[in-house]
Amino acid sequence: MTTTPGSPETPEVLRPHAEQAYADELAALRAHDADTGRVRPPSWQLSPGAVTTYLLGGELPDGTHVSPKYVGSRRLVEIAVASLATDRALLLLGVPGTAKTWVGEHLAAAISGTSTLVVQGTAGTAEEALRYGWNYARLLAEGPSEAALVPSPVMRAMCTGALVRIEELTRIPADVQDALISILSEKTLPVPELDTEVQARPGFNVIATANNRDKGVNDLSSALKRRFNTVVLPLPDSVEQEVEIVRSRVSALGRSLDLPADLGAGDGAPSEIERVVTVFRELRSGSTLDRRTSLKSPSATLSTAEAISVMTNGLSLAAHFGDGVVRAADVAAGLVGAVVKDPVADAIVWQEYLETVVRDRPAWADLYRACRELG
Repeated sequence: MTTTPGSPETPEVLRPHAEQAYADELAALRAHDADTGRVRPPSWQLSPGAVTTYLLGGELPDGTHVSPKYVGSRRLVEIAVASLATDRALLLLGVPGTAKTWVGEHLAAAISGTSTLVVQGTAGTAEEALRYGWNYARLLAEGPSEAALVPSPVMRAMCTGALVRIEELTRIPADVQDALISILSEKTLPVPELDTEVQARPGFNVIATANNRDKGVNDLSSALKRRFNTVVLPLPDSVEQEVEIVRSRVSALGRSLDLPADLGAGDGAPSEIERVVTVFRELRSGSTLDRRTSLKSPSATLSTAEAISVMTNGLSLAAHFGDGVVRAADVAAGLVGAVVKDPVADAIVWQEYLETVVRDRPAWADLYRACRELG
């Protein structure tokens, strides 16, 4: 059932799609495009400039505040948007937790008005997920027909001139990945059983995400790589930038989950977000921020997304089992769980970090005690 966000018929959902959660901003950007006469590519809901504003945030002449969805290089976003305005597909590449899925979802919402055409890549993804399948009851009863055909999200995007998202492309088996080659090259999808084909309408394109850090990665063939424009999404440049990303996302998640807890720190003390981000950045880089102490790095990625998860869990603990203010004891368990993925090797790395870095920071004494109490 499709309903308008905010209408009486709209069911309450845990996580609304981007086009639902930010419907007011998208409507204001469409109106601004109409007022300024900006050119929109075929089937696009917004002009490329408006799509960039939607992702990076800004103020519109009518007073509408567009919240930033991505904190990072403006040029990277412009390159991604410009790629989608051509016939080249877009590959968002980066280590886990660099907001690839988040950026892809918001690009689809802003450009096509829907972010729900998605193929989730796994080791078990079959070719039918990229091409089409069959309703076997009708197929056996009636034989091959359009009524028996079950279109994939890719086929539906081709028919409607929309963007389709393919998540974790490198997790899909290599022989299944190559089903995309003819689709991206010829912009057609043959259906030999019906002696026909589906031709993509203007506006069709593919946004794929991939990383090469997880286990079970299937490298893309050279033929497939050539059909993508690749944009590498980096980790945040600075502590301040990463703290702001985590703060904004955790605050939004806290509101959606009705968690009445306070993230801030008082009396000049470092906030828990700052400490979690600092821990992650130091262990990721293999040295403290001041470059004075070399550190061993754990097997975990320790991405911004994991920092958001640690803080959201701390928010829940503070709201339900604390005094409503996120403190060291609330984030300690999540912090240890994020770092120690290997119970032997990572545990050694974490204990060394606690004793050589955390213990020597007077302002972090409460975090040291909370982590030590967990064993």
